[in-house]
Amino acid sequence: MHFRLNDDQRSVQSAARALLAARFPRERLRAAVDTAAPHDGPDRALWQQLGEAGFFSLRLPAEAGGAGLGLAEAVLVLEEAGRCLLPGPVVATQLAAGSVPGAAEGQAVVTAPDRSGTVEHLAAADAVLLLDDAAVRVLPTAEGTGPVVLSARPLHSVDPTTPLHLVELPLPHPRSPAVEVAGKPARTRAEAALLTAALQLGNAARTLEMAVSHVTRRRQFGRPVGAFQAVQHVCAQMLVRTEIARASVYAAALTATHGEIAAAKLLADEAAVRNARDCLQLHGGIGFTWEADVHPYLKRAWLRAAQWCSAGDAEELLAGALLDESGNCGQEIANDPNDSL
Repeated sequence: MHFRLNDDQRSVQSAARALLAARFPRERLRAAVDTAAPHDGPDRALWQQLGEAGFFSLRLPAEAGGAGLGLAEAVLVLEEAGRCLLPGPVVATQLAAGSVPGAAEGQAVVTAPDRSGTVEHLAAADAVLLLDDAAVRVLPTAEGTGPVVLSARPLHSVDPTTPLHLVELPLPHPRSPAVEVAGKPARTRAEAALLTAALQLGNAARTLEMAVSHVTRRRQFGRPVGAFQAVQHVCAQMLVRTEIARASVYAAALTATHGEIAAAKLLADEAAVRNARDCLQLHGGIGFTWEADVHPYLKRAWLRAAQWCSAGDAEELLAGALLDESGNCGQEIANDPNDSL
């Protein structure tokens, strides 16, 4: 099996990076971090620009207005979103494309509670994707009614650009009708975990770049601090974590099995959190300041690590697969109603 990107996939990745660099540069990230209010949602103009560029519809067939691409290409695009810390429920909106009117075009913001009941940007969402054991349902929540119809309470979020609410599980009967749509809940949860792992991979890759750039420019004792072996070792460890996570995430995008996805999420979460911590450490005292760009990456990594498939969830799933009589961690169980990510 070949894991190298082909020419088309490299084009998709470079186009996504160029689009996000133009539409959401570092200055807009800093503005979002510095001015975010508790109930702010994603920038609607930016959301629609991304939709017009096919950011959310790339997995839809051409006859439905999409690009007809697969999960592997979606991972590449979400990796780029993770690199720039694009705010908003990008995973849920992409999963809802084709099921929620306006989601594919970026005209609707869609969110979804993960298995812990935590849901991001609920007050700003036009619809909520409900993934219970029976079916995938869509709950309309226009004009900020999401917290009311789901009886959700606000949570303090470590990430100032990602407001959170908590919904009691099992999901309560919503105060407005939810429409059942095509899809299998276990499969959708698995894809959400994989796409979140892709966001974490992009986060880890970006903090590696930031760390290397800083230690190359920062001079001490007459030479760049990156010339010191101890600093080089830290950067090398960051690179190893990133590339191991990349290999796992890309492989899971091809196999799409629960075991591979759990491993990918586990490794990507570790890479994102530990790389952000090391990046902060290599920046020295300035890394701990609000003005530095490191803390938004660490905060987002912490938040994403708890979404859809936490480290504990992934470890339990992998351990269970190892203890299973088949002994095959890669066994396809995405359609097993008794299992979920």
